[in-house]
Amino acid sequence: MGKDSEFYKEKKNNQTLRLRALLKELPGFVADYIYSKEMTSQTSTLVAYCYDLITFFQYIIDTNPLYKGMKPADFKLDILEKISSEDIAEYQRYLKLDVSSDSKTIHENDKKAIARKMSPLRGLYHYHLIHKNIKEDPTVLVPLPRLKKDKNIVRMSNYEVQAILDAVENGNAQMSKRQRAYCEKTKQRDLAILTLMLNTGIRVSECNGLDVSDVDLVVNTITIVRKGGGQDVLYFGDEVHDVLKDYIDGERKGIFPKEGHENALFLSLQGKRMSVDAIERLVKKYAQMVVPNKHITPHKLRSTYGTALYRETGDIRLVADVLGHENINTTIDYYAAIEDEHKKEAANAVNFHRKDN
Repeated sequence: MGKDSEFYKEKKNNQTLRLRALLKELPGFVADYIYSKEMTSQTSTLVAYCYDLITFFQYIIDTNPLYKGMKPADFKLDILEKISSEDIAEYQRYLKLDVSSDSKTIHENDKKAIARKMSPLRGLYHYHLIHKNIKEDPTVLVPLPRLKKDKNIVRMSNYEVQAILDAVENGNAQMSKRQRAYCEKTKQRDLAILTLMLNTGIRVSECNGLDVSDVDLVVNTITIVRKGGGQDVLYFGDEVHDVLKDYIDGERKGIFPKEGHENALFLSLQGKRMSVDAIERLVKKYAQMVVPNKHITPHKLRSTYGTALYRETGDIRLVADVLGHENINTTIDYYAAIEDEHKKEAANAVNFHRKDN
């Protein structure tokens, strides 16, 4: 079914309803900007923009006595021209420790998160500047945090991959009897999820959205819906075929799905589609047993597959295509770590003191 499945239709409808609710909390001039992005952005992205802009206007209310008691929706367009570049810079510093309006929650943002939260604010100003609704854009005078490319990509070695799959199949010495009994009930499902993610590099959201009908065990393919909403077909090998077949013909048949979850591929013991959070917890649980010194997440499984594929093929465009990267530069930057490994190998490649020289 892919993107035409009931799951994705419902997900899209829920996101649209959430966006409409958030826009009611924001000024009309913000809604104009958000509507201008509808044709080029995903609804989930626009929802995130709304949250970030609500944070900005709430910051103004909390820090400026002139606006005390107001709500974000009360602001008029002229507020944009009353804000200086110094105010924008101060807000950016505030984002390092984002404090909720009731002072009960403090959220620390790194440079990447700050740059992301500043993006919709800069977009809002740019939109109204080019439409000649304001005369100046103070955000362009405030530099964004400088982001360094991280070459220390966390991923698992072949040994660690086998160890984590072995922990699913055979248990682990750290498990209590209760844990072993529970894991035994979900062994086929957990093994299928981890093996599939490690051998295809799919995102956790793509795994979460899979229906039984998206799996073709004759030609060994899965139909997934990418982060951007597009549909894609990925091929898998015999190892993935075997664990998926065992799960579909085994554990899954013994679970009675709840209403609305009948088509889901991966089900909880309660008969509901495995959520993104549940899959993340599953990965974390087994990873902590065998690689406690590494922070392994579903995205790290994706990194493990991507770097392994690049190492085996040397084809960066193939890696970008399989992982669903719209911009190949994302792949080039991300897997630059492989080149660093080659440099390390070069350190011992030449030795003029060898006896055989």
